[in-house]
Amino acid sequence: MAKLLTRCPVCESALGISELKCTRCQTRIQGAFDPCRFCRLAPEHLAFVETFLRCEGNLSRVEKELGISYPTVRNKLTAALAALGFTTSGVNGGVEAPPVPPVPGREPGSPVAPQAPPTFPVGPAAPVQPAPPVAGPEAEARRREVLDALARGDLSAEEAASALRELT
Repeated sequence: MAKLLTRCPVCESALGISELKCTRCQTRIQGAFDPCRFCRLAPEHLAFVETFLRCEGNLSRVEKELGISYPTVRNKLTAALAALGFTTSGVNGGVEAPPVPPVPGREPGSPVAPQAPPTFPVGPAAPVQPAPPVAGPEAEARRREVLDALARGDLSAEEAASALRELT
């Protein structure tokens, strides 16, 4: 299965998650969903965090496993924490969590569920067929089709990027 994309392959903007699908019964839930912090990490930060966890947070073991100096391990840890949105405080070198960002269209303290009721179409999606370049609302619909196919895993990131480039 393809890795979740977090950046648009065309314009580099952040991608949102708009649909979830059960792999067993094909139930689909549509709405606005936030990816987890770890999903947004660059591959080098994710690899470091996985090593850090595998070594149970023991920086000396991380140093030995990666074959790098202790100060480099500390720098990589600081960089991974910053990439996750944590900041180092001056008090005993502690780490503070970032504030939870507000979700557009939702008042603080309101339920997490999207405002509009989700839809639950059932059944496998039809494969996306290549289409000629188009402009206007047709291009937006085609762009959405390509991104949905990418999210389902019907297209690779390269195929999706190529299809999206054809729209411009």
